[in-house]
Amino acid sequence: MQEHPFAEYTRALGKGPKLFRDLEEHEPETAMTMVLRGEVDPIQLGAFLLLLRRKGETGAELAGFVRAAKSVLARPDDPIVPDLGWPSYADRHRQQPWFVLSALLLAAEGVKVLMQGIDGGSEGYAPTPAALAQLGIHPCGSLTQAAAELRNSNFAYIRLQGFCPDLERLFQLRPLLGVRTAVNTFARDINPLDAPAQIQSVFHPPYRPLHQEIAIRLGQPRAAIFKGIGGEAQRSPLKECVVATVEDGQAAEEFWAPRLAERMETTYQWRAEDLDPRHPALLWAGELDNPVAEQAVIATAAVGLRAVGRAALIEEAEAMAERLWRSRSPGRFRA
Repeated sequence: MQEHPFAEYTRALGKGPKLFRDLEEHEPETAMTMVLRGEVDPIQLGAFLLLLRRKGETGAELAGFVRAAKSVLARPDDPIVPDLGWPSYADRHRQQPWFVLSALLLAAEGVKVLMQGIDGGSEGYAPTPAALAQLGIHPCGSLTQAAAELRNSNFAYIRLQGFCPDLERLFQLRPLLGVRTAVNTFARDINPLDAPAQIQSVFHPPYRPLHQEIAIRLGQPRAAIFKGIGGEAQRSPLKECVVATVEDGQAAEEFWAPRLAERMETTYQWRAEDLDPRHPALLWAGELDNPVAEQAVIATAAVGLRAVGRAALIEEAEAMAERLWRSRSPGRFRA
């Protein structure tokens, strides 16, 4: 039996303790392109993903996977470049996605925001699309539709299945494999319409520099990466936030102070929030009294304003975000 072309990649990852190696240069992109084109046996795919997780993915490998995913995207018929890409992939988190209101504040200020994510599916409940639906915003079926929405309202939400269904199917492997894989990591770095700025979150702080490296390798002009609530790009106003940034190929860090003076972690439990999807819409309309959520919206919007270069200083970004929140039109959900 002739060796399968993909075997060289599983062999590189699966040799003995002193013989396995990281994938180099073109290998990650070639390997993931084969996966997304259906040229890999399911047994090989499972082995590949698990061996990668066991070894630990490198920035070079993950950047190669992103390039592969972007090479198979269904491009829009009439393309547009948004100002900010906003991934929402922490599909199993158990907090309200107040950050969708932050994105709408930016859109109201003229910042074109493309938010992307997934349905819960076999992974569980996904709060982001449910909350957006209560705001009158529904997923775009394609990047062409997303481009049109960005022109009309400065905001669009698209599921991964709408622009890269072959990658979306890999998310559904978790119940079979029992663990998350590199897919959950590199999907956040896909920037389907090449927005010059990205805002994204990590669940574990050590992943901040990894995503900085990926952004630099991909030539991403600007990025803001921080440990968000539940792994989503939602800043807690209750504690200091370290934002890892990328600007023109240079990595740095910013330290954002808590928005609320009182340390309220013991009294406000994010994981105990009522997940009623109507709550973000009610907060936007001024019909829900939740000062912590309100400050989370403002704090997150401020990071977004810095990411797109609308504010040169942290203090300026926070003042602008608060002004946007106070001046919003509560009866108008759409940006």
